Amino acid sequence: MTGVTLAKAVKKYGDVQVIHDVDLTIEDGEFCVFVGPSGCGKSTLLRMIAGLEETSDGQIHIGARDVTDLDAADRGVAMVFQSYALYPHMTVEENMGFGLKMNGHPKSEIKEKVAEASRILKLDQYLKRKPKALSGGQRQRVAIGRAIVRGPEVFLFDEPLSNLDAELRVDMRVEIARLHKEIGATMIYVTHDQVEAMTLADKIVVLRAGRVEQVGSPMDLYSDPDNRFVAGFIGSPSMNFLEGTVQGGGVVVPALENRRVGTSVSLPSEGSKVLVGLRPQHLSVLAADSSLILDLRERLGGVSYDYLTTPTGEKLIVETRGDEALPEGTAVAINFDDADAYFFDGATEQRLR
Repeated sequence: MTGVTLAKAVKKYGDVQVIHDVDLTIEDGEFCVFVGPSGCGKSTLLRMIAGLEETSDGQIHIGARDVTDLDAADRGVAMVFQSYALYPHMTVEENMGFGLKMNGHPKSEIKEKVAEASRILKLDQYLKRKPKALSGGQRQRVAIGRAIVRGPEVFLFDEPLSNLDAELRVDMRVEIARLHKEIGATMIYVTHDQVEAMTLADKIVVLRAGRVEQVGSPMDLYSDPDNRFVAGFIGSPSMNFLEGTVQGGGVVVPALENRRVGTSVSLPSEGSKVLVGLRPQHLSVLAADSSLILDLRERLGGVSYDYLTTPTGEKLIVETRGDEALPEGTAVAINFDDADAYFFDGATEQRLR
């Protein structure tokens, strides 16, 4: 197996540039997830690595090889798509081995590789079935098995779980994580779902409008975001953001009845606008004579989410645990530790440290 390196990678469609000077190193055996909102360029970047999209400028290396201008078939990668793309008239065994058969591999070798892939993916009992007799999760495992038998240097996944229901998505996340541990291959995975990114990745690449916003481990991005976009995208529910003003070495937040949030970070000049970021799990609510109103509570069993509207019209989400609940419409106060607050420049939205 081997790693992947992108150096100033650019993609243009005519005069429109959709990928902007991406520099990225994915180590040998690493599970790297590209994440971001729809239209951010994550699938385009993956297809550039696969050779399905031409690279307009820059270089792409797989291991020591410059593959920038190589055809997809010569890059040593295998791709798993959102669509299973299985042949309906073939059995699972035939679907998994078809690529090797077309490339002239001996029958004994095909049988051996299919058997190994089916063992890894727990498909042994389904080898003689056709796709119509399989569930969505089983079909996706067959598509992954078809990639495994090729023995690629790099596995590429383009939103492979998007067609599955919620329960199957969880099951397949576990399967893919287990697969990575067992075969140790370099894997690059595209998703818009930050929960998938957090649970699967060794490294997350957050993309916005064709640019890399931040690269790091899941917990690095969660606990130490570089800007408001990353802070709001990583974490579920997303971080709350409230407008504030620098005053007396802290930040005064009108939405919290002019509470002053103390901090040791380097703040801009007195009177400057700052965004205060607060994660839902760092907040708590209690009944109080306040202008904050609890609009709605979502009960999810062991955890609940309280939705509040502030006097300034900003929205807040508070994560609560336990059975005690305040009635909707209750006036409440918000408690939190100042040390848990994040601060972002009001103009640039870059993190203040």
